[in-house]
Amino acid sequence: MQTFSMKKVLLAPLLLLSHCLLAQQPVADGVEMADQLRADGKIWVVVAVIAAVFVGIILYLVRLDRQIGKLEKEIKEKPVSPSVRL
Repeated sequence: MQTFSMKKVLLAPLLLLSHCLLAQQPVADGVEMADQLRADGKIWVVVAVIAAVFVGIILYLVRLDRQIGKLEKEIKEKPVSPSVRL
């Protein structure tokens, strides 16, 4: 019984390692979709969409940070009543 569990312990890292090695094999012809987008000049549309998404995420995070800052400031300024205990 102990040898069976030892085999599992040795087999699991080998399986994980082989999966990582197979995922990194080079592509012979390159990525066809990216090549076609570059050839058609549409790669800039993809870049613009990705940039717009990142800008939207950054603006959302900045706005959220400001709102949280205002709430924290209100909590610090508000006096704690003696009946409320944390």
